[in-house]
Amino acid sequence: MIYGGALLFGYLLGSIPFGLVLCKIFGYGDIRKIGSGNIGATNVLRTGNKLLAFLTLVLDSGKGAIAVVIALVFFNVDATMFAGLGAIVGHCFPVWLKFKGGKGVATTLGTLLAAVPVAGVIACLTWICSALIARISSLAAISAMIVVPFATYWFYSTQAALIVLGISVLVILKHHENIRRILKGEEPKIGKKKK
Repeated sequence: MIYGGALLFGYLLGSIPFGLVLCKIFGYGDIRKIGSGNIGATNVLRTGNKLLAFLTLVLDSGKGAIAVVIALVFFNVDATMFAGLGAIVGHCFPVWLKFKGGKGVATTLGTLLAAVPVAGVIACLTWICSALIARISSLAAISAMIVVPFATYWFYSTQAALIVLGISVLVILKHHENIRRILKGEEPKIGKKKK
């Protein structure tokens, strides 16, 4: 029941679509009709508003981190990863948007930094290095997701690593269209408006 409660709480928190809300508040309309149609920070950046993209990144990351912290306070340390997992699933499949949400990268990074911080930092560094080299956000995210289960296993526990592995598989599967475009050489660079 504790794990289920943590998972449900995380899901409800994670399902808040900050990218969509911010874009509507600041007059950009429905972000789902722009670029990739995603509600995350990378697509918000395609509006040309870097501050709005940054705010989306912070808030989406915060969903995962806050879910972990609150689970630690009100449940127990073992429930933190379940709360983070719930937040990621909520972002990817929000009930308010007919289960069509984002790809979960920022929320995953927030969860990792709060629950398994060393592995989270390694994931962030992997993302940054890949993004600087390839200038492709989705490829950077996939690279980070490949690395982080191993980092979690090395620095933490098998149980945490298995949950992180499940999260990584989910995030990579959410990037299936990006993977096809990468293989075709059609994936847009970071900051470039997608037609």
